[in-house]
Amino acid sequence: MKACFYFFCVLTIALLCACNPFSPNIDNSISQEAVSADSVNGFFEIFREAYQFKDTLSYGKLLTPDFVFSYRNYDRGLDLEWGRDEDMQTTGLLFASSESLDLLWGDILDSSGTDTVYDVTRAFSLDVTFNPDDIEHVDGRAIFTLVRPTKNDPWQAIRWRDESNF
Repeated sequence: MKACFYFFCVLTIALLCACNPFSPNIDNSISQEAVSADSVNGFFEIFREAYQFKDTLSYGKLLTPDFVFSYRNYDRGLDLEWGRDEDMQTTGLLFASSESLDLLWGDILDSSGTDTVYDVTRAFSLDVTFNPDDIEHVDGRAIFTLVRPTKNDPWQAIRWRDESNF
């Protein structure tokens, strides 16, 4: 009887080691292509994912060291701007204080540029959920200037003008 019990324990342990229920198999039939900022569309997809997953590391890679964010403060009647460091702090606080961020990029309203400098104006919609009873909705357009050293490098934002209702 003891031998059967020990055999059953060893068999159970062997089966558990071979199959980890907390680490399911990867479905190789699903395409796992990485999104890249080598294209303008890729830049915007990474931007959206950075907001969705509240990923400051991915977000920071999209900004040049001399990045400038600008917006209209309607309460004060002023156009304000800040640099990359303040933008990273502000975005980090937004990511930390929200339960979820749902950013949807709309149509490209205007675009022009070269292989290394590209201006694009794009509509967007953003839902910021702080808690189920506190959801802020922002609509507007974002005006980006994207740059890259060569046409083979990823795009980064050097300037972002937020023209929203917030």
